This record gives sequence, C-alpha cells and structure tokens, in this order.
Amino acid sequence: MNVPPTLAPAVSTRAVRHNDLRARGHAGFLAFVAHRVSGIVLALFLPVHFFALSQALSDPLALDGFLEWTRRPAVKFAETMLVAALAVHLAGGVRLLFVEFVGWRAEWQKTAIALVAAAALACALLFALNA
Repeated sequence: MNVPPTLAPAVSTRAVRHNDLRARGHAGFLAFVAHRVSGIVLALFLPVHFFALSQALSDPLALDGFLEWTRRPAVKFAETMLVAALAVHLAGGVRLLFVEFVGWRAEWQKTAIALVAAAALACALLFALNA
C-alpha cells in the first residue's frame, strides 16, 4: 500500500547529537549557568537600587525608613547573596576573558572554575562577616 508523501510521517534529516545531555553535567556548563543566573539577579536588583537612590534624592525620611528596613536579617542575607552573585559574575567574566585572550586550555578549566567559586565564596563571607 502506497502512502502519499503528505501523509507519511516527517523524518528529520538533522543529526541527533547524543552528547548534549552529558555536556550539561560538565563544569563549564555549570559555570555558564552560574554566570547567566548571576547576571539576571544583578539585572533584577538594579530597579531596587535605583529606587533607593531616588529615596535619597527626594525624601531623606523615606530613605531613613528604607535603611532601617535593610537592617533586618532576611535583607542582610539577601545582600550577602547579592554580593555573592556579583562576585560570581565578576570572576566568571574574568575567567571568560582569560579563555578568550589567552586561549582555551582544557586542563585549566576546572581549576579556573574552582578559583572563581572560591573567590565568590570569599567575597560573600567577607561581606557577611562585616555586615
């Protein structure tokens, strides 16, 4: 029985790559995700920061109320996570610049990613201890 071509199931001519799922567990992919998420977190923080700056310019009493609100433990924790996101984004960007301008060295990548994570953790801990 001949099936007209319009009724035949579509067969993709695109090759299926079987290593896509394995790549998601690679340290480089995890560094990419951390860099992307930290960038989004920093972008979401900007309106809050601009709001605080506008309070400082328009109404000093409102700024005092806002600063009093920032002394709460949950806000201090959020600030610490924000500093961690900033450190992850900064150190990850420096790692990417290093890869771009020095060249890709596969044997250095896990070490570079570990150094980025250690720098971000150190910055967050220093901020938390001084906050």
